[in-house]
Amino acid sequence: MSSDLRALYQEVILDHYKRPRNFGPLEGADHHADGYNPLCGDRVRVHVKLGDDETIEGISFEGSGCAISTASASLMTEAVAGKSAGEALALQNRFHKLVTEREDEADPSGLGKLEALAGVRDYPVRIKCATLAWHALKAALESKENESRRVSTE
Repeated sequence: MSSDLRALYQEVILDHYKRPRNFGPLEGADHHADGYNPLCGDRVRVHVKLGDDETIEGISFEGSGCAISTASASLMTEAVAGKSAGEALALQNRFHKLVTEREDEADPSGLGKLEALAGVRDYPVRIKCATLAWHALKAALESKENESRRVSTE
């Protein structure tokens, strides 16, 4: 990866960490999940509002964590907004592969800004930071309406 591309990715991560998108409670949310990473103390709560057709009409997150965790949650909310629950779960799976598979095996096509987090694959302990919000999203989407689930990256 070129140093220019690495610098751009760092800029995207820092921007989403310092100014997270869709941060805060979500009025009308009907699916929720809490995520916790006991290794570093990152915490996230994902709120989702699903439409009758299972489309994500609204999504937000709350919590505290490192730059990678917060940026990943922020980028996630932008990436899945307006998608169907099935599309969001498929994206969650692709993102997980991006950050866990070797660079020559991962397929970043179509992931847009999420590709900025691909470098965490080189730091195994940071993978849990990057995937925490995504695990919470999956738990929220798989929960019953107005049920709150908990996930941990232990």
